[in-house]
Amino acid sequence: MSTSRTDAPDPATDPDPLPPVAKGLGRRFWLLFSSSTASNLADGIGKVALPLLAVSLTREPVLVAALSSLTFLPWVLFAIVSGTLVDRVDRRRAMIVAQLVRTAVVGLLAVAVVTGQAALWMLYAAAFALGAVETLYDNAVNAMTPLVVRRDQLEKANGRTQTAVVVADSFLGAPLGSALFVLAAALPFLANSLGFLLAAVLLLLLPGNYSAERDTERPANLRAEMAEGIRWLWNHKLLRGITLIVGLAAGAFNAVMAVLVLFVVDLLGLPPATFGWFLLAAAAGGVTGGLVAAPLARRLPRMVVMAAGTGVPAICFVLIGAFPSAPVLAVACTVGALGTVVSNVVIMSVRQALIPSHLFGRVLGAIRTVLWALMPIGALVGGLIAERFGLRALAVSGGGLMLVLVVPLMLTVHRHRELLTVLNSPDTVDT
Repeated sequence: MSTSRTDAPDPATDPDPLPPVAKGLGRRFWLLFSSSTASNLADGIGKVALPLLAVSLTREPVLVAALSSLTFLPWVLFAIVSGTLVDRVDRRRAMIVAQLVRTAVVGLLAVAVVTGQAALWMLYAAAFALGAVETLYDNAVNAMTPLVVRRDQLEKANGRTQTAVVVADSFLGAPLGSALFVLAAALPFLANSLGFLLAAVLLLLLPGNYSAERDTERPANLRAEMAEGIRWLWNHKLLRGITLIVGLAAGAFNAVMAVLVLFVVDLLGLPPATFGWFLLAAAAGGVTGGLVAAPLARRLPRMVVMAAGTGVPAICFVLIGAFPSAPVLAVACTVGALGTVVSNVVIMSVRQALIPSHLFGRVLGAIRTVLWALMPIGALVGGLIAERFGLRALAVSGGGLMLVLVVPLMLTVHRHRELLTVLNSPDTVDT
């Protein structure tokens, strides 16, 4: 086993020692948290501004939908490659470079809008470029977290981060982006660019070297290192099982969520404007989930918490299909999002605790390739089921599949439950 950079440094052997980890989450975490929050606020603004600009350029549904599809493609294409790069370099520097590239991409788009030169192809190029850079940034930020907090703090740290993601993205970024676009089409892109720049500046204040340990005697080979990460994941029975089961559950989840607007407009007969309120209810549930994840993981077996994170949204989907009404849908959105975020926090903490630091980027990249490949497939299958059998059948079948998947998830985690005890340790030693 090798000691991570967050252990107490030995000045005689460590030329760039990091400060010892504080009893709380510590200054380094809060700098990382602040940078991530600024980045997520910029993301939230951009997610609204890009489609609004697209609609101002074309009203063709296929052309507008193509913009959304570009959010999935970079993860399928680049997640493992980006993860391998993250394992090769200082993670903090990788995040800074990613933020500066985002600053430039959105800044150039703002200039195009101001000068009246904006075209649809520019939006496609920007969306794809931002998505590709996000694969690098997201892998790096998740690899950074276990380097700035202790293992027994991971769930608390991830819970705080998830809460900030929902608040910055949904509660602040989306309405701010809409309001700025109404004032002037270029304003949200300028704000977006400044948000990414602020995130980069905050990372410059973060002390320390966050490079993964590498075997200097082995020649660097990108393909071989990618394969090493995939093999490690496949040979780790617990994480392999969780990845496959959660991937299938994510596909079923996305099958329903992809057409949630149709539940509101067609099934319940509500005005389209009310759709945003259900998204707001889900955001409130996500915030609550981020805050309660760590306390729940301390008080309940993590196997139960992960299973509930899949089972609760599943039950909500079944209830939507069986008893369609506005109150049921609102409660289902809130409770379902709460369960999903709690489960995500615990599962990410398990990954961070079990995956060695020098492999984390490429293993997480492999995991996310599976998840992001199954999610659009789930959305497509969900659309076909809804078209052929109706929305209620989709909700019941999607929720039913997720409920079935709870059983193998619990069996997998129970079979390897001794591995989860590492999250109770304050150590920062790689497994």
